[in-house]
Amino acid sequence: MNIDLRSDTVTRPTPGMLKFMFNAKVGDDVFHEDPSINELEKKAASIFGKAAGIYCPSGTMTNQAAIKVHTQPGDELLCDVTAHVYNYEGGGIAFNSGVQSKLIHGDNGRFTAKQLEASLHPYADWLPRTSLVTIENTSNRGGGTYYQLKNVKEIAAVCKKNNLALHMDGARIFNALTETGESPKEWGKVCDSISVCFSKGLGAPVGSVLLGSEEFIAKARRVRKLFGGGMRQGGYLAAACIYALDNNIKRLKDDHQRAKHIAKILQSKTYVTNMLPVETNIIIFSLDASMSAEKFTGALKKDNILISMIGNNALRIVTHLDFNDKMLKVVEKALKKL
Repeated sequence: MNIDLRSDTVTRPTPGMLKFMFNAKVGDDVFHEDPSINELEKKAASIFGKAAGIYCPSGTMTNQAAIKVHTQPGDELLCDVTAHVYNYEGGGIAFNSGVQSKLIHGDNGRFTAKQLEASLHPYADWLPRTSLVTIENTSNRGGGTYYQLKNVKEIAAVCKKNNLALHMDGARIFNALTETGESPKEWGKVCDSISVCFSKGLGAPVGSVLLGSEEFIAKARRVRKLFGGGMRQGGYLAAACIYALDNNIKRLKDDHQRAKHIAKILQSKTYVTNMLPVETNIIIFSLDASMSAEKFTGALKKDNILISMIGNNALRIVTHLDFNDKMLKVVEKALKKL
């Protein structure tokens, strides 16, 4: 039995999803003629109460397209120091948009309206024009922490007061909503644009949708083409995302419960230090000098269990659709031996 807990991106389509994909109706999406992609974009937009959406191959593309549309070269965006758009998108903010980042040191990936306000600067010819604020929900490097809607409403109020756009990298937005029970439409009201990823906990093989106003999405469509993201018969992939929305949201709670179970076992180990709060499906923790990351991961690998090393003797475990209770027992046994 192979158990891969390096990321929730390792999930593979279920038999039901594959069957749904094979039966998809397709066309040329560059001509707006793929029925399945059109359906997905409309469905996702409706869930969040946005006017339109555009399907892209990745969350990096939806985030980078949003930044490109919201900004001009020489502008500045504000994000948390741990943000995916800043750390893990290949320097795309600078490369694609000619924009610089100003970092906010939040709480495990989340910053407050007061912190945002304190990071703003007055207008001056010699200062960059701040035009965009980005938040990540849930926060990957924050250990799967999530924003509460009330806090983002406060952030949105600061943005509106200062004529700033607000983009949400909703890489794991349904993990967050599973815990808060909040309405996606309420999130759609406070965010100018939202990226929704389907290839993590929702289990689709490829893709994210960018949501916004009709004017915003029309501009993003041109940017997607510029980035090389225009697809033809992509409906086979979009069908998997439709299936994920219809079938794989409610089960996210199972991933969270399994992650919390693993966290309790790890917390009993004297060599485990600095574990971030486990709120959803991500566990990030550090090891002291008595147990190296190489030794820890090597021991698990002997039991066919893979996890991620993320630097400074820190490790990450992510539960997902392809990790079940039978596998959880194997992991529990392996961890208790260490």
